[in-house]
Amino acid sequence: MPRQPMAQPAAPYELQKPRIDPNQMPSPNTVHMHDQKTHAEQHYSTGLKTNVPLACTKFTAIDEGNSNPRFVRLTMYNIPNSEELLKASYLPLGMVVQPLADLDSTEEPVKVIDFGDEGPIRCLRCKTYINPHMSFINGGKSFVCNMCSHENPVPDDYFCNLDMAGRRLDCEMRPELSKGTVEFVATKDFIMRKPTPTSFVFAIDVTWGAVQSGMVAQAAAAIKDAIFGGVGLPPGAKVGIITFDRSAHFYSLLPTLDQAQMMVVPDIQDVFVPINDGFVVDPYESQVIIEGLLDGLPTMFANNRTAEPVLGAVVQATHDALRSRGGKLVVFQSALPTFGPGSLKQRDDVKLHNTDKERTLFEPQDSFYHDWAVKFVEEGICCSLYLFPSAYMDAATLCQLPTVTGGETYMYPRFDSTRDGRRFAADLRADVQRTYGGSGVLRIRTSDGLRVEDHYGNLYMRNHVDVELAGVTSDSAIGAAFQYDGKLDEKQDVFFQVALLYTTSDGQRRIRVHNLAIPCTTLIGNMFRHSEVDTSMNLISKMAVAEALTTPLKDVREKLTDRCVQVLTAYRRNCASGSSPGQLILPEQYKLSPIYTLALLKSPAIRGGADVPIDQRIYHMCLLRQLSVRQTLDYFYPRVIPLHTLAEHEGVASGETGDAVLPDFVRASYTVLDPAGAYLLSSCGALTLWVGRQASPEFVQEAFGASSIDQIDATAMSLPQVDTVLNQKIHTIAKQLVPARADFVSVQIVRQGMDQAEVLFASKLVEDRNNDNMTYVDFVCAVHRQIQVEVRPKGPVEPKWSYN
Repeated sequence: MPRQPMAQPAAPYELQKPRIDPNQMPSPNTVHMHDQKTHAEQHYSTGLKTNVPLACTKFTAIDEGNSNPRFVRLTMYNIPNSEELLKASYLPLGMVVQPLADLDSTEEPVKVIDFGDEGPIRCLRCKTYINPHMSFINGGKSFVCNMCSHENPVPDDYFCNLDMAGRRLDCEMRPELSKGTVEFVATKDFIMRKPTPTSFVFAIDVTWGAVQSGMVAQAAAAIKDAIFGGVGLPPGAKVGIITFDRSAHFYSLLPTLDQAQMMVVPDIQDVFVPINDGFVVDPYESQVIIEGLLDGLPTMFANNRTAEPVLGAVVQATHDALRSRGGKLVVFQSALPTFGPGSLKQRDDVKLHNTDKERTLFEPQDSFYHDWAVKFVEEGICCSLYLFPSAYMDAATLCQLPTVTGGETYMYPRFDSTRDGRRFAADLRADVQRTYGGSGVLRIRTSDGLRVEDHYGNLYMRNHVDVELAGVTSDSAIGAAFQYDGKLDEKQDVFFQVALLYTTSDGQRRIRVHNLAIPCTTLIGNMFRHSEVDTSMNLISKMAVAEALTTPLKDVREKLTDRCVQVLTAYRRNCASGSSPGQLILPEQYKLSPIYTLALLKSPAIRGGADVPIDQRIYHMCLLRQLSVRQTLDYFYPRVIPLHTLAEHEGVASGETGDAVLPDFVRASYTVLDPAGAYLLSSCGALTLWVGRQASPEFVQEAFGASSIDQIDATAMSLPQVDTVLNQKIHTIAKQLVPARADFVSVQIVRQGMDQAEVLFASKLVEDRNNDNMTYVDFVCAVHRQIQVEVRPKGPVEPKWSYN
């Protein structure tokens, strides 16, 4: 009997025809496409200092003294010379640092420089590292610091004569004098303990709920793949495994054993690691032992009826085991830890949701996990937390572990192996196989007149200048907001230096240094012309999450909308005052501010409504705190690709790069979806394939191998393999949209009017009325009305528009 179509929910889809053509609204698709065309034909020279490629643009950068924008992005590339000028614009002034970001394969690797026992040359006053923007004087015998202007002597063994322009003759031969990013070999002064390769400890919750949901079997398979699949772990890395329920189970993985030996510690109030040798081992020497243990875990705990995981004891034991070497703890947790050290109580109260008191649920229940996270930082131990909740887990408390140690949080609500297994496996592989550094300390230095006011991200700060990162990856992103200490000289560049001291995954102590020299301006028009909305919104979202911990979400939302209005009003007043009052004027570089602000207001982290589970809200707060600029763009605005109109050259992988030409993206709105078409939506690494109910039988047959839309398997969570050109193109496009998950592409298939998952799909279409908020057109109109109120001569005070 054929399946009857579901009644189509009217609210998210039946949209009234707007009075303003939505296609006239600024579109991220158009902006990104234009920027891609600009940088596709020529390489980007960092010596230009401005016109930086957007974060989503594929480009090749040539380091000519300024750091590659993959490493450091500023919110503007003309710095105002005074605080008054900055306040007049309402623009944010800050940066987002991704110190270990991966470079493109076409770009030159970061140069490693060894200055020997003396270490790299630094300013004697402010400790700025030698860089291309320092000037040499007195015939090369002295150098002037670009940060504090202090005159320093040049060591005799570093002396070189100057040319007629005052440049050292060996400038081009020394990377530290010609490259914006370099890496110095650290001296013994920067080594507190002997650096060692990274040790990974995987801790798996094996309680009844975890076993029944399939999480234990999936985690074991995912760990096995993460260790031995793909590029594998970094050279020299070691691996340890813990399982836990009401007791903690440790395993000796020595290669001389026939199989792993389990040792149980039932006294979790005084937990210890009962293995002196063999807890962390070389994964390749012990591959047979490790694979045998992981393959057997699901059977070993199949009849486990224990329901209380002792996470706190596992944290304490891992600290004890990795104390002298540092490393990374990867936890797979399925339930609220209600037993042993760090036990928590059920405290969720739906009566508090969407009230001013909701923020009390954003705070940790107690200090146990925060205190141990600080101890982790002291020992260079990072923690990544994988949550599989079927009920309230108090993510606000548990997430202290990754938040403080520089780790990341992942969540798979009501985990289903079929639906979530591939995404989970891809996340874990990417997490442990990407570039990783441990025991990191990051410091940002600026020109005199500026200072760092606040830092944002997953980090710990013992003082107000040093950012401590127990772990730092190629995706780690730290935000910084700047404050003025005085006026800047508009005739000189403004300088920034980011220095990261860290231990590489193969056990070498290094100092990576990023440098920027940015023009200074006295003109507010230049500030807007060289502003960077992507970085600005990433920083603003991090600031909003930080503020949400102490301020009602209603006030946070109002402040976000006010800031959008204030920035656009400032542009209207200062740069377009002669335009018609009824005309909406948007700055070219900031015209996507309204859609990104609306997307942030609609995110589960910030939006109103009592229907957002508190753990989901906390998870999305963690996401915004940890996402890079590039990742934030996917979070704010999904990419929607039409599949039913692919041209012959689209979706075909190139023989040289493996990349395919993608069709033009369409707007993230249900109104543009053709019921006779099919669209692939990409958002934060998750793919959804929407099939219109009027899709042609020919398309359905070629794409899915099904005779009709009713016969498409919408539960498979993967694209079927069909021997057709169209099917191959769709597979190629899907892999290109999520390159980090290319080996585990998971696709949710949604049939229009037939599958309940369409509601979630529609909620991602940010231009529509959904998620307790208005349409893009309505939001822009509301912003425009408020701008008109702000710029007109002052009369009676009108009520301020806002929404909850």
